[in-house]
Amino acid sequence: MTKKKALIVWGGWDGHQPKEVAEIFRGQLVQEGFEVEVSDTLEAFADGEKLKALDLIVPVWTMGKIDGAWVSNVSAAVQSGVGLAGCHGGMCDAFRENTDWQFMTGGQWIAHPGNDGTTYTVEIKQSSSPLVEDIADFEVCTEQYYLHVDPANEVLATTRFPTVPGPHSTNKSIDMPVVWTKRWGQGRVYYNSLGHQANIMEIPVVQELMRRGFNWAAEGKALASADEQQEAYTGMQDNQL
Repeated sequence: MTKKKALIVWGGWDGHQPKEVAEIFRGQLVQEGFEVEVSDTLEAFADGEKLKALDLIVPVWTMGKIDGAWVSNVSAAVQSGVGLAGCHGGMCDAFRENTDWQFMTGGQWIAHPGNDGTTYTVEIKQSSSPLVEDIADFEVCTEQYYLHVDPANEVLATTRFPTVPGPHSTNKSIDMPVVWTKRWGQGRVYYNSLGHQANIMEIPVVQELMRRGFNWAAEGKALASADEQQEAYTGMQDNQL
């Protein structure tokens, strides 16, 4: 049986411990039977045809800048059926100037009121999704991500704001997505806003959520139909600096 192929690309802001988080993800994927390539350069996204041969792409890269053509390569691969899955700023605060990336991933970090060390509850939205089946609500002490999110996302877990005082506190209480899925062409996209540092990704329930997310995203490749392929979306004319 041919192993599924995954690519992990790590780097960017060191405060998120991208190397350590990437190693945790590598171990999970190997345990799940993936053949895993790990890269510490964005040039890993330069070969579009190689990306399309993968089953899963896992970005672990906070902030920084990226060549627009490389984002288009990732986007085209996901549109063809390759899965995209990641966490925290490594996926949804990766390239703040690239709106194509934000459109594809389903959201963009904008704040974490209270900073690191905020205690809050992750509330699981019980649904038909196997990604959260039998997982109970749980408490964490870490950054609580406030994001701008795509209304097309299927939200699987949320957290309640406000937890700490701030300018947002004068608004009504809201439930902010923590875990979501979406589709990008024929590809499956999975995101989890937890993961400020490696210790959070070592929490058993967080590891289980990521394990399920990785597998779910990668499984979409086998379901992609060549008959339904469309010309790859390349973004709006004025969406990049």
